[in-house]
Parts: sequence; structure tokens; C-alpha cells
Amino acid sequence: MSDTTDLEKDPERNRLSARLGRTVKVGTNLSGAGLTFAANAMFGGDKGDERIAKALAAALGKSKGPLMKVAQMVSTIPDFLPAEYAEELSQLQAQAPAMGWPFVRRRMRAELGADWQNEFAEFGKEAAHAASLGQVHRATLPDGREVACKLQYPDMSSAVESDVGQLKLVLGMFKRMDGSIDPTEMVEEITDRLREELDYAREAKHMALYAHILADKEFVTVPEPIAELCTDRLLTMSWVEGERLNAYEDAPQEVRNQIAENLFWTWWHPFNSRAVIHGDPHLGNYQVTQDGQGLNLLDFGCIRVFPPQFVAGVVELYRAVLADDFDATYAAYEKWGFKGLNKDLVEVLNIWARFIYGPLLDDRVRSVADGIKPGEYGRKEAFAVRKLLKEKGPVTIPREFVFMDRAAIGLGAAYLRLGAELNFHRLFEQSLEGFSEAALGKAQGEALAAVGLSG
Repeated sequence: MSDTTDLEKDPERNRLSARLGRTVKVGTNLSGAGLTFAANAMFGGDKGDERIAKALAAALGKSKGPLMKVAQMVSTIPDFLPAEYAEELSQLQAQAPAMGWPFVRRRMRAELGADWQNEFAEFGKEAAHAASLGQVHRATLPDGREVACKLQYPDMSSAVESDVGQLKLVLGMFKRMDGSIDPTEMVEEITDRLREELDYAREAKHMALYAHILADKEFVTVPEPIAELCTDRLLTMSWVEGERLNAYEDAPQEVRNQIAENLFWTWWHPFNSRAVIHGDPHLGNYQVTQDGQGLNLLDFGCIRVFPPQFVAGVVELYRAVLADDFDATYAAYEKWGFKGLNKDLVEVLNIWARFIYGPLLDDRVRSVADGIKPGEYGRKEAFAVRKLLKEKGPVTIPREFVFMDRAAIGLGAAYLRLGAELNFHRLFEQSLEGFSEAALGKAQGEALAAVGLSG
């Protein structure tokens, strides 16, 4: 008699029972935050927002899994949440206790079959890294290659679908309370990316896409997926070694500048040449190699492929702000997909644009922002924008803006942490050489086809 259970055959199913159980658990955790919101709406006083934020962070911290990941995600978008909420949610930790060997054995058997261990010369029983959606194990193939095996936790699909519903309730609460930004499209964008992050077969293609795009950037190393050992919930890739970015915070200025320049090209080249971004700015997704001359790029679960028109709008807004052309900025926001615009709202949005584009407009060697701590990057400007939008809004933010904004802020924070000093204007102009929307669309199509992805 086989000891293989239904869970072992398919340990990750979008099961009704799992969704219901997750909804009850998360709903119970959030109910306290909801009561706090209701009480403070009536009796909150000056500290009302702060109390709601602490209650919500505590509730999400208990929930773990996808909803906590979303909370961290939105906390890194300065203009998405009021400052009190962003500060509290940013303190949630993505790290999760690793699941034990029985889970690992069931997962590997379900994905590769009963004789899965024959695929490896060695397989580490202890997780090398554990996060909110899965964990990584180090292993060695029979031919001696070292690999990383990324295993997804059980019932993540059910957890995501349950947590998406809870997310909409939570952000609906923000909308009623704050009212400066309509988050509808932003919520849909986060939902789609979260669902994609559970598809490891798609992540393997994203990894191949980045290797294709960055092939001429010799300083960047992208892990190679091992196709025969990849499934929807198991991603096996080459193991790469490097040091964390913060290990170089006290390195000589020229070394820190070189790391920052490598980061610039690793992020902006795919965007300006193929309309693709790495949407997770977490510093742990970069490793420094070759004494600061090289870079490993990790974790391809949150990759955003944009319509070429959106990227053209980003470039047109840059050029409009550079030329101080108000009418051109208005047209660029419309091209991005902002809705409900008027002259006053565009003037408010330009405050944010001048901040984001600031380093790119200034033709000199400079830091990305003087006198600002990495965790505070963008907070002051976002607060000013939100305050004005409350008076003149609301405005509907296009879904494409979410991860563009998030990644740009994360990149800026990395520059600050390094204390880098570069001529960002000249680097950006160099990245735009030969740029056109038509050429971008053609190059994107060819890149996606090369790795079996659709636009």
C-alpha cells in the first residue's frame, strides 16, 4: 500500500477548505484593527492614524504569508499609504521559520517523483533561506554543479486567493479614511503580480529573459534555471555566491560608485531597451562580487513587462520636466494612464515627478539625495503630495505605476546606502540612445519570444 497522500500528489491546490480556513484566520486577526479603525474614526484625535497603523501592523504580523508580503510591498511605495502606516508596515519581517524535512520530502516527491533524490549527489536538509512564500535549499547535481532549489510552501494558491479578498477590504478602509488616491487599479496590479509570483515555471522564464537582456553586461550574473528540475512549484537554478550590498557601505568611494553604476544599468537597461523591470527593490536581491566590480541579480518572481507606450510616457515625462514644459507633462501623465486629471492635479503630480527625476535632470556628479536616510527616501515628498491630493483629488493611479514607483524608490535607497556619487543625468541619457517606442516594441517582442513568453 502506498503512503502517498493526496497532499503529496499535489501539495499546492487552490482548495475551498484552505481558502475558508485562511479567511477565518486572517479575518480574525484583522477584526481588531477594524474595531480600532471604527473607534478612532469617532474618538481618534491627533494620534488616531498612529493607533490604527499599529493595530493593523500587529494583525498582519500574525497573518504571515501572502498578505504580510503585500503589506511590506505597499509600505515601500511612498505615495501609496499615509506615513504612519508605511512606517509601521515596513517593520514587518518577510523571514519565516523554515518548514522541516517532512515537508521538503513531500514537496520534492510531488514535483519530481518518488526517486527525486537520484537527481542530486547531495541535498541539504536544512533551508539556506526561508521567506513568506517558500524556502531555498542548497544541493549538488551528479555532475558537480551546485544549485539552489526554491520550494513553495503548501496551499499558497489558496492563501493568496483568500488574502487578496482581505487586501481589498483593508485598502478599501484606507480609501474611505484618506481619499487622496483611488487605489483600485493599484490593488489589481499587486494582485496580479502576487499570483504570478507563485508560478515558478514563469519565474524560470523571467530568469532566462534577464539573462538574454543583460547578456552584453558582463558585470551582471543571472542564475541559470535547470529546466529539467523546474516545475510550477519547484525552481532549481545555479547557485551563486556574493556579499550583501551593505558589506560595501564603508568601501572606498570609487568602489561604491562602481557598484551603484552596475545597479543603474542592471535596472534601467532592461526598462529602456525592453520595457521590463525587476520590481522587487529588496537589497537582498543583489549580491556584490569581484571586490565590487560584479553583481549577482536574484529573485525573479516580481518582474513587470510593460506596454512600450508606458515606457515612452516615462521618457516623455522626463523630457517634459527637463524642459519645464507643463503641457508636455500633462500629456505624458495621460499617456501613462492617469485618470481624472486637471491642471491642479498635474501641478501636484509634478512635485513627485521632480523628486523622482531629480537626479536624472542634474548634469553633474551628485548623490541621489543629500541628507536623506535610505528609509526616509521619498517620504517627505509623498506626504506633501498626499496632503495636496486630499484638497484637489482624488486621482486614479494607473496600475503600471505601482512597481515602477516602488522599484525606483528601492534603487534610490540602495544608492543612498552606498553613498554613491554619479552623474545620473549622463547615465540616463546614454541609456536612451536610439530610443523610440517602435524600436522598443520590436526589441521587446524579440526578447519575449526568445524565452517563450508572451507580452
